[in-house]
Amino acid sequence: MECYLDNSATTKCLPEVVKVVADCMTENYGNPSSMHRKGVEAEKIMRTSKEIIAATLKADAKEIYFTSGGTESDNWAVLQAARAAKRDGMHIITTKIEHAAILNPMKQLEKEGFEVTYLGCDEYGRISVDELKAAIRKDTVLVSVMGVNNEIGTVEPIAEIGECIRKCNPKTLFHVDAVQMYSKLPIYPKRMKIDMLSVSGHKIHGPKGIGILYISDRVKITPLILGGGQQKGMRSGTDNVPGIAGFAKAAEILSAGMEEDTAKMAGLRDLFLNEVTKLDGITVNGPAKLRVAGFKPADGASETVRNGMEGENTGRDFDIPAAPHIASISVEGVRAEVLLHALEDKGIYVSAGSACASNKPAVSETLKAIGVKKELLDSTIRFSFSIFTTEEEIRYAVESLGEILETLRRFTRR
Repeated sequence: MECYLDNSATTKCLPEVVKVVADCMTENYGNPSSMHRKGVEAEKIMRTSKEIIAATLKADAKEIYFTSGGTESDNWAVLQAARAAKRDGMHIITTKIEHAAILNPMKQLEKEGFEVTYLGCDEYGRISVDELKAAIRKDTVLVSVMGVNNEIGTVEPIAEIGECIRKCNPKTLFHVDAVQMYSKLPIYPKRMKIDMLSVSGHKIHGPKGIGILYISDRVKITPLILGGGQQKGMRSGTDNVPGIAGFAKAAEILSAGMEEDTAKMAGLRDLFLNEVTKLDGITVNGPAKLRVAGFKPADGASETVRNGMEGENTGRDFDIPAAPHIASISVEGVRAEVLLHALEDKGIYVSAGSACASNKPAVSETLKAIGVKKELLDSTIRFSFSIFTTEEEIRYAVESLGEILETLRRFTRR
């Protein structure tokens, strides 16, 4: 049995997305910058796609810019917005648990003379709005906070953060890395007072190599990539029409079914945590057994999944909002790399922390920030679910994990 539980790393494309992408590669393959009919057709696809994506965010199409993915969007937002605003101040705020696509640009800005304040978090990975409020100054030009942590699934209080920033310093810009949030939970930039928002296509069953950066009208920002002046001169380079069309199709489909899909994944996540914590030596990182606020079990969900969402073992309901698709566990006495390959031998695919760093011998800053014990830092794996994940796969994964642990612990030094 093949069991893909690494959906925070990348997702399987929807069949409808594959069809749209193929059509743009074989039929509507013109360059949208060309003046002939093929170019006009491609430009129309881009325009329509932008309108579809904007509608999912309740934003204006003119505020949507296409990029190569989440990393470029994050880099563009952080680097160029900060540089454009440096006459107003040289202070930036972010958190210790951001993705490397945020933390590394922050390090670059520090080399350029900016002062960066890194907010901490509690044991569940949730930042304090009061700590943020105390950190905002007159010279704070940017705050960047991810919507959902990519390793442990914590949902940050984005709406509260946006409100806090506007009250403390109306000139301060607010950027959100929504790569793991978009299409899973409602996020509306204008309502939440978000100035810039990063999204990646391959996390939502769309193609790789495409993303967006939402930029509100009030933001002063300069281009990160210079060239032929595409996208109103803001993001040069030949437009990736197949990727753009595929992204829009995925966004359209997932947005329409978000409530039902999120409820299904939340139920599967709780089922997974309920079952996996019955094994010896398992610690759940981040929000454990906590449901997603505002969602109920989907119609047609099995009784087991419903019980997983509604039973007594689900913990403190709505206390620390959890993303519906991410579960992080630490396994006592077994290294993550060993466990990852042992699971792979059984056809189960997971990540050792963030997939972006899973092939590097680096200790997770997120796990350190939430206080994971030193001996468990390199014994942590992430399971992540999607609309394609089934209850059968969850049970198979937990059963296989139990068998693997029983075998490995006979030979692994604690």
